[in-house]
This record gives sequence, C-alpha cells and structure tokens, in this order.
Amino acid sequence: MFTILEKEHFSENVVKFIVEAPQIARSRRPGHFVIVRCGEGGERIPLTIADADPVRGTIMLVVQQVGVSTCKICALEPGDSLTDVVGPLGQATHIGHVGTVVCCGGGVGVAPLLPIIKAMKQAGNRVVTVLAARTRELVILEDQVAPWSDEVIVMTDDGSYGRKGLVTDGVEDVIRREKVDQVVTIGPAVMMKFVAKLTERYGVPTMCSLNTIMVDGTGMCGACRVTVGGRTRFVCVDGPEFDAHQVDFDEMLMRLRSYN
Repeated sequence: MFTILEKEHFSENVVKFIVEAPQIARSRRPGHFVIVRCGEGGERIPLTIADADPVRGTIMLVVQQVGVSTCKICALEPGDSLTDVVGPLGQATHIGHVGTVVCCGGGVGVAPLLPIIKAMKQAGNRVVTVLAARTRELVILEDQVAPWSDEVIVMTDDGSYGRKGLVTDGVEDVIRREKVDQVVTIGPAVMMKFVAKLTERYGVPTMCSLNTIMVDGTGMCGACRVTVGGRTRFVCVDGPEFDAHQVDFDEMLMRLRSYN
C-alpha cells in the first residue's frame, strides 16, 4: 500500500520520497506528521509530512540518515514499499491572516516548513522565507518554497551560496527593514533557541516546531517531554508546534544530548 513512487537525493545523507498514501494525503494539514516503519519489527520513525497531493494520493517525506533505521529507509528505491505509514498525527498548524510572516528553516527543518509556507501564503500573508544551511549542498527545497514566498533569503555558514551568516542574521535584517507580524522557525533546537531569543527582543510572536525530539509519536514513551510556559508538554500529542518564547530550550537541548 505504501509504495515509493519517486526518490531524490538532496545530498549524500538527505533523501526525498514520494509515497503512495491516499487516505493520509486527503486528510493531512500543515504541521501533521506520520510514523513510518521499514520492515517487520522495524523501529518507529516520526517524519513530518513535507507535502501532499490529494489527487494523486501521495505524500512527500524527507529523511535524513542518522542511524540504522533511517539508513534502511534511505536504501529503498521506487517500487519498494514502507511497512507502515500511520497518520496524520499531531496538532495542525494554526494558519491565519496576520500580515507579514517570516518563515525560517535550517537544514532538513525546511521540509516541515514547506507546507506552512504554502498555507501562510494561501491565507493572504506576505511570506519571507529564510533558508539556512552549513553549505550550498545542504540547502534543500529552495525551488519548492520559492513559488509560495514573496522573497527567499538563503544563508550559508561558509558563504558558498546566498549570503554568509546564520539564520538569525537573515531574520534580523527583515525585522529591521519592515514590520514583521509573525515568525515561524523549524530546524535544530539550538537554531530555534537563538531565533526565539532574537524575536523576543523585538516583540515578534514566534512559533517553533519541536519535532526533532519525538521518538514514539503517540505520547506513550514520554521521550518528547518539554517544558512550555512552565508546564510539561508532550510534543507528539500537544504539538509539535509551540510558542517559541515559552519553550525551555536549554532543558530540551540537555535532553536531546542524552539520546546521542
């Protein structure tokens, strides 16, 4: 049922799949994720739905090879099938007409950011997208976000593409030149932490996605516990998106290190 129809390497360790999943494609909304399993007895892997085509009955998944299970998934080819794809799960992104929205993504965080960019634009917002990566080779989905963005800014750590600098440099430049009504940030936890610190100084409401800490995806394992506004939340059932200014990123980073 969950046949892989297309496969594309974004980089050596990041792969895009188009997977046949008609029921999920019809019901998915921005912010939703799925649980994927490759092989009987395989590990459950939570992956954000990067895009969906309800007519074709497909979803887009972007997978980064970081361990045995993701390596098995990335080794699959068109015609192969995933054993399980369960979803859509999680809380959908709140989309509204707010004015100017800056959407900033780091590395593979651009994948879950893509459907939010599209939805924000369709809601009538001005959308400025900031893509960040260490090098040119690690910038993904630029062509896909461009049609839904009024402006795309690319930042690379080494200056090999776009502008040299961090994602916060690009975001701050936009905030300084025009009124920004909301920021959405998705990427490594440390990146989101510093985006949140930046936007808090300017008083710009900011939403982040904490999907990187999810493990089981059903609220059963407790691995994705985070503190938001002084209260314990479970990313997989209460999120994955939260008010970035309320997230205890230092606690989250400490807990992420325990899994490495």
